[in-house]
Amino acid sequence: MCKHEQKYCPRCEQPFECKVGSILLCQCSSVILTDAERDFITGLYEDCLCARCLADMKILYHKQTFQSKLKKILGVLYREPHLPR
Repeated sequence: MCKHEQKYCPRCEQPFECKVGSILLCQCSSVILTDAERDFITGLYEDCLCARCLADMKILYHKQTFQSKLKKILGVLYREPHLPR
């Protein structure tokens, strides 16, 4: 019998069921990640994230990668976006 674990996502703090014993049935398997995306997420969180947060982090990774490439292309002309006060 496969063991399932109730967890709380460290990003959104919502409960989810981790099916580490049957990983192909786990909610996280619905989000396909590249090695680079997985490394990015692992660098920020030590434990499993819910599927929604995994998808959000995948988008964040690509936004940050795009911003980094844009900064390299534009060099000194590039300005960091200002955050509202």
